[in-house]
Amino acid sequence: MTTNDFTTLISRAERVLAQLEAYLPPAPPDIDWSARAFRWRRRGSRGWLDGVRHVARIDMGDLQHIERQKDIIDRNTRHFIARKPANNVLMTGARGTGKSSLVKAMLAAYGDQGLRLIEVDKSDLGDLADIVELVGDRPERFIVFCDDLSFEEGEAGYKALKSVLDGSVTASGDNVLIYATSNRRHLMPEYMSENLQAKHQPDGEIHPGETVEEKISLSERFGLWLSFYPFRQDDYLDIVYHWLRELGCPEEHVAPARTEALQWSIERGSRSGRVAFQFARDWAARHG
Repeated sequence: MTTNDFTTLISRAERVLAQLEAYLPPAPPDIDWSARAFRWRRRGSRGWLDGVRHVARIDMGDLQHIERQKDIIDRNTRHFIARKPANNVLMTGARGTGKSSLVKAMLAAYGDQGLRLIEVDKSDLGDLADIVELVGDRPERFIVFCDDLSFEEGEAGYKALKSVLDGSVTASGDNVLIYATSNRRHLMPEYMSENLQAKHQPDGEIHPGETVEEKISLSERFGLWLSFYPFRQDDYLDIVYHWLRELGCPEEHVAPARTEALQWSIERGSRSGRVAFQFARDWAARHG
């Protein structure tokens, strides 16, 4: 092979490699372990922890009328960062009552003590074992946060979460807990027909009760269950007044917000903490 032939071959190889690189996903970035919160990202077959630069902060004092739930999750989180036994937590109940905010409040309260948060989408729950292995040797304490979690029949993430919570050959590690929120107590749809176990169909299961047991087995793997309930009218108004003051609304404009705050909740069909905060932002902008 002459020098010119060799040069031509190298040139062609470089063009082929350039075309291949255009189709290949870029390598995942290095993990910024100085971040306090992360999102699990996927690109093709690769996954990595993406540090969150601006973390939405909420303090424990901002969460009103869920004192029992706050005390329980705060105690569990303190045990976790102190390297004492702690439980995975499932929070279920009415929407907008502070379930997700309570997890963020834990990060705000204990981030200085080494607590870290990893947010994982339901579609990526199959990567949980990889996430646990990735952080297994880190000195920080990690809460894997799964928000608004629920499953339909046959979804792959169901079994992955079940294995990490309990029952997998691989240990989940003592520096990882899972905090999940859901509007479903058992995380999966339940049907009236499943309660009619006495009426067997010709092509049905011989032991239909075992199907029900399989559905609730996931939620039972969470050591702590916290239930959240709709707020009473007075509780809702307390939350409105709290946020009005936090948003800098003059005191003389706080009490007059009562009537519009109630009308706002009727229009939204909910007296939740989220609705109270949304009203407070609107009122404070107009009267602040």
